[in-house]
Amino acid sequence: MTRDGLPRRWRQPVPWIWLAAMALGLWFCARATYVADLSAFLPSSPTAEQRVLLEQLKNGAAARVLMIGIRGGTPKARADASRRLATSLRASGAFEAVHNGEDGDQETLGRLLFERRYLLSPGVEPARFSVDGLRDAIDETVGLLGTPAGARIKPLLWRDPTGETVRMAEAMLPAAAPRVEDGVWVSRTQPRAVLVASSRADGGDLDAQQEAQRLVRDGFAALGAPGLQLELTGAGVFAVESRATIKSEVERLAIAGSVAMVLLLLLAFGSLRPLAIAALPVASGVIGGVVAVSLVAGHVHGLTLGFGTTLIGEAVDYGIYYLVQARALGHAGWLRGQWPTVRLGLWTSVAGFAALIVSGWAGLAQLGIFAVAGLLAAAATTRYLLPVLAPEGAAGSGMRDRLGRMTLALTQALPRARLPLLALTVAAVLALAWLPSPWRGSLSSLSPVPQQALDLDASLRGDLGASDAGVLVAAEAADEAAALAAAERIGQRLDTLVQAGKLASYQSPARILPSPATQLARRAALPEAAVLQERLAAATRDGPLPAAKLAPFLADVQAQRRMPVLTRADLQGTPLAGALDAQLLAGKDGTPWTALLLLQVPAGGAVPLAELRQAVADLPGTRVVQVQPELDQIYASYLGQARWQAALGALAVLALLAGHLRSARRLASVLLPLAASVVLVLAGLALSGAALGVLHLIGLLLVAAIGSNYALFFDQLRQRGSADPDTLASLMLANLTTVVSFALLATAKVPALAAVGLTVAPGALLSLLLAAAFSRAPARSAAGPVTQ
Repeated sequence: MTRDGLPRRWRQPVPWIWLAAMALGLWFCARATYVADLSAFLPSSPTAEQRVLLEQLKNGAAARVLMIGIRGGTPKARADASRRLATSLRASGAFEAVHNGEDGDQETLGRLLFERRYLLSPGVEPARFSVDGLRDAIDETVGLLGTPAGARIKPLLWRDPTGETVRMAEAMLPAAAPRVEDGVWVSRTQPRAVLVASSRADGGDLDAQQEAQRLVRDGFAALGAPGLQLELTGAGVFAVESRATIKSEVERLAIAGSVAMVLLLLLAFGSLRPLAIAALPVASGVIGGVVAVSLVAGHVHGLTLGFGTTLIGEAVDYGIYYLVQARALGHAGWLRGQWPTVRLGLWTSVAGFAALIVSGWAGLAQLGIFAVAGLLAAAATTRYLLPVLAPEGAAGSGMRDRLGRMTLALTQALPRARLPLLALTVAAVLALAWLPSPWRGSLSSLSPVPQQALDLDASLRGDLGASDAGVLVAAEAADEAAALAAAERIGQRLDTLVQAGKLASYQSPARILPSPATQLARRAALPEAAVLQERLAAATRDGPLPAAKLAPFLADVQAQRRMPVLTRADLQGTPLAGALDAQLLAGKDGTPWTALLLLQVPAGGAVPLAELRQAVADLPGTRVVQVQPELDQIYASYLGQARWQAALGALAVLALLAGHLRSARRLASVLLPLAASVVLVLAGLALSGAALGVLHLIGLLLVAAIGSNYALFFDQLRQRGSADPDTLASLMLANLTTVVSFALLATAKVPALAAVGLTVAPGALLSLLLAAAFSRAPARSAAGPVTQ
């Protein structure tokens, strides 16, 4: 203690600098943005086809749509609940549109279309307003009065005798529109009422999407309808639930890992003080990683944060090495004799992960940044802070003496199994060469969305008539007008396939909003008042509708002759905006506009790819996009790039070790256990039938990073010719904490995190055992020979 009452260690600047850095880091962590969507794991330089899919994911239109099902009870109870829930959601103001098939819902949309019918109707052309065209159109409209649609047509008859409203509705409604029962939409196959709601908030704002989903659930709960169950799905639901799952799993794993680490270290040290000190490098590593990613990328992905929990397994090793080994050596002796080995292991880990930082995939780069920054922060804390807080290491022995003897026994026994282990490694290499490539993971493997939720989504999409053909036609253009014109040209080609029965129908943004050129052509087809009045008189002579009562029709035509063309901006805030935004993607930052045409195939049929590609082959900027193959290609490219970068990292590690060890024999003795560990883990995963992906590759990098520390320590022991029990105990304790923490990670409900745990837990254990087994030079301690 000093005269002012402070412990001498707190008179030094290092602890205060560390505390200030941690406080600043925690402030950054609290203000960081955390995301859970998969767009961070998508390429920054996609192909043209991939760009179409990525724009759909990034523009947020799909994430704003909520599909709602009300199941159970009687048909009347479901219909009543549908109406009451729709009313509640509309009144909340949080939704741009809520549709459930009610007449009022259709009337709102109908008024909008009716006011613009001559610009939007596909039936408007010069022949439509000839005497014969008017007569035929009027007769057809009158004929509809005796059908179920007649009740809706009759009030509009004197203003719309040519039936343009009907033609607009026919063009815009999907062919597989929901069935209407008791005035609301219902499933065609299940006892379920269905609704669709589009939130006002941006699809990428997960907090706002979570609030919109809460309003749906609270609104349903407020109905007080026993026997009914709410079903809710959509891209936004997946994103919100994925974030919640990742958050809960990260918290669970962090708590479980911390508890396991505390128990192990408490058994090893026998007191709480060294346990708390050993946790400081872990805290530094996690906070440093989050801050670095936030500063560089602007946000932190949930999977990156989950990956941070793995630092508990490696960063704590640094603290263990110091606290155990410095007991005999003192802080000066440890810095002089052991720190160079720890530092070399650190640089090999950094070299392996640094290759990921330059990745063209933001998610992969985040993992690299987190790993490098976290390891550097943990090592710096060990190097500079721990010698101040615990100059003589950890007092007491706990179970360390027993761990030292256990490790000593292993180092004596395992070299006898060197040849069988080498043969097993060779067999693993042959198995990998013989088996099909295990690197066949998919993009969906990064998502924690369960299959049950995906099945519900597919079911409700089917009820609502959403396209599920897995193929779409996309056209890129310089601006909105050109994109809509391109959609119209594609539509003309698709009409041929529909007429031939190859397609059931298709959805096009040009059916919602015709191009300016088409609107101008339709407007030009509207005759002047005198001409139209003369033709109308001739067309209605001896007909069912007297011309004298059609003055409102004449007035509407003349009014729309002066109307400006509609644009996408004019439709914002209307019930049509959500559908249009999903099919017409606005260009941003120099990227082109994209029109998407969604296909519906006949029941039991398949998309005629050959005919489809041939039909649009000569249209510039147009391509047929197969969704699943493109997603598979995205992930394959992602995985391929990650493997190349891992290989570059391995070469960097090799060069670093070669430069430091300056001996081919020593280099081989260090690399052999590392390579054998990776090969055996990889072979085990392949034989289990697992589809390996990017996170398995990250796990293998971690195996090499952790194993390099063990191999280098055994190399150091060989060079010294003897080993102190504390060094052996530190290796065993570090390995136990690593294996336990990664074994816990293997239980994660997030597949990506579980993949890391399943890879690293056995890999870390093998790394220690193989480093001891392939140790060749004699190394003795006071207890006798360490290796043979």
